[in-house]
Amino acid sequence: MPQTPTTFPAPPRARKRLFIGLITGSSVLVCLVLVGLWVVPVVGLGAIHPLAPWLLGALVLSAILALSWASLALVLNILLGRPVLGGKRLRGVTVRVFLPLMTMLGRVLGIPPQDVQSSFIRVNNELVSAEGLRVPAERILVLVPHCLQQSRCPQRLTYDVDHCRRCGLCDIGELLKLRDALGLRLAVATGGTIARRIVVENRPQLIIAVACERDLAHGIQDTFPIPVFGILNQRPHGPCRDTRVVLEEVRAAVERFVAGKSA
Repeated sequence: MPQTPTTFPAPPRARKRLFIGLITGSSVLVCLVLVGLWVVPVVGLGAIHPLAPWLLGALVLSAILALSWASLALVLNILLGRPVLGGKRLRGVTVRVFLPLMTMLGRVLGIPPQDVQSSFIRVNNELVSAEGLRVPAERILVLVPHCLQQSRCPQRLTYDVDHCRRCGLCDIGELLKLRDALGLRLAVATGGTIARRIVVENRPQLIIAVACERDLAHGIQDTFPIPVFGILNQRPHGPCRDTRVVLEEVRAAVERFVAGKSA
């Protein structure tokens, strides 16, 4: 059966202002905690040495300045679409520091984790794009979830995606065509553990990952510092079953980063 073009409506665009709001709120909370860590022990530190409170204050002030710089540089990076104020290092700060803080703050404020993760994925993609990476095609790994395979398909693709018969009932066949045309690597993962094993075995310089919000957010954290460009899957039958992907998004992402292609 021939491949039917993917015509599912695009998901709502993630709101960058949610990310900016949460990251600003997280930074303010951390700064308040740091100030509290300074104020509370001052009463006791003064009795140990007259300069002890000021030394601790200098440390706290340094931490506040560093956090404020990271927040400001990250927001400017998002708004301007290019690294500023040493922003090339911010992807790590965002992945390791801000995402957990934003998730906790979002939970307190009653914001669904899916919204926070979706916003994080979009900002992560912009940070990865801003790095201006150009990677040989054979060092790009396209990693897709097992639910992208048609649920009644008898072929086992987890260990060898070339077992796919390219019948056109799912998007795996078209992804294989893209892989063959550009010389990429393509793998199917059934979960986080298998995905990590695939990454270790392939040692890619860049990952283009297709998954839901939760798996993409966790995958970006797990594989850091390897840059991951995330593409949300389509779920016409609900989560984790017969999902689809907009192939044009995958192709555009590949062409954005593959060496020899213009952005």
